Amino acid sequence: MKKVHEYIKSKVDIGEKLHFTLIDPDKVSNIVKLEEVVNKMVEAGTDAFLVGGSLGITHEEMDLVVNILKKTGKPVILFPGNINCLSRYADAVLFMVLMNTLEPYYLMQIQVIAAPIIAKYGLETLPTGYIVVDQDTAVAHVGRIIPVPRNKPEIIAAYALAGQMMGLKYIYLEAGSGASQPVPLEFPKIVKKYTDLIVIVGGGIRDPETARKMAEAGADIIVTGTIVEKNPELAAEIIKAIKTAGSH
Repeated sequence: MKKVHEYIKSKVDIGEKLHFTLIDPDKVSNIVKLEEVVNKMVEAGTDAFLVGGSLGITHEEMDLVVNILKKTGKPVILFPGNINCLSRYADAVLFMVLMNTLEPYYLMQIQVIAAPIIAKYGLETLPTGYIVVDQDTAVAHVGRIIPVPRNKPEIIAAYALAGQMMGLKYIYLEAGSGASQPVPLEFPKIVKKYTDLIVIVGGGIRDPETARKMAEAGADIIVTGTIVEKNPELAAEIIKAIKTAGSH
C-alpha cells in the first residue's frame, strides 16, 4: 500500500471527498459485531479507519481493534487521546497539536513523550492541527479547550494559517463525539480559502444531507463515529452522500 499521506493526498488532489470511520475501542463490546460493522463501512466506501477515544482505553484494546481493522485492507490511523492510544500495528498516527488548549501537556509535552515510541513503532506521522470547537463534549473537558465562537470563522482561519506556517499538513475541526451540532459550514470553507491544508471535520454529523453540505463547504475528509456504532445503515448512507459530493 502507498504511504498513508500519499494515499489521502492523491484522492484529495483529484477532488475526491473521503470518509473515515472512527472506532473507539472503549465502546467495542462484541468483536463479531465490530467485524460486521467495519465490513459494512468498507462496502459503503469508507477510505480509512481512525482508532481512538478520550478516556479508558488500554494498549491491549487498541492492539486488538487495530488488528481487526487491518484485515479490511484499508489504512488504519491512530487518533490518540493520549499515550495509551498508540499501537505498533497501525499504519499511521495523527501527530496532533491541540491548538486551542489551555493545557501545556497537549501543546508539546505529550508529543515529546510520544515521539520516541512512535519512532520505535515505525508509524507514519500525519502532522495535524486539532481544533475543538464546542465545550460540551468529553474531548473538550479532557483537553481543557478554549471554545471557538461559532460566528467567528476568521479565528479558525488564523489557527489554520498558523498551522500551515508551522508545517502542518492537516487541520482537524472537531465538534466532539456526540456533539449536539457539527462545526459551522463556514469553518471548512474559510480554511480552504486561505490555506492548502487537508481539512478533516468530525463530530455531530448524523445524516447524509449534513455530510454532503460539509463536503461541499470544503471538508476533504469527514469522520463519523457515534452514528457508526448506533446505526451502521445510516452511516453507509452518509458515506454515499459524501462520495456524491466529491463527484460533482
